[in-house]
Amino acid sequence: MASIPLTDGEIIERLAALPGWRRDGDKIVKTYKLPSYMAGLAFASAVGTLAEGLDHHPDITIGWKKVTVSFTTHDAGNKITAKDCGAAAAIEALPFKPDY
Repeated sequence: MASIPLTDGEIIERLAALPGWRRDGDKIVKTYKLPSYMAGLAFASAVGTLAEGLDHHPDITIGWKKVTVSFTTHDAGNKITAKDCGAAAAIEALPFKPDY
């Protein structure tokens, strides 16, 4: 069964509850700033492990002292769904918090 895309209003409402997350077309995105490259690797690993448990996998870009995470739902035609916002909320609930 395919996921159902959220409406523009639903996306705005859900993003309001997710500090730092923003809409970029048909995906939601957040860049986390970290104190070091190794901290970024550790954070990206935590995000990847959480995503595997949710069976909903983001694109993760690891840079110098930053990690960018983006979600879209492929089985909804690459649109934003409740799955994306739920996964973002789960990342926000991780005990590992970037310093910045």
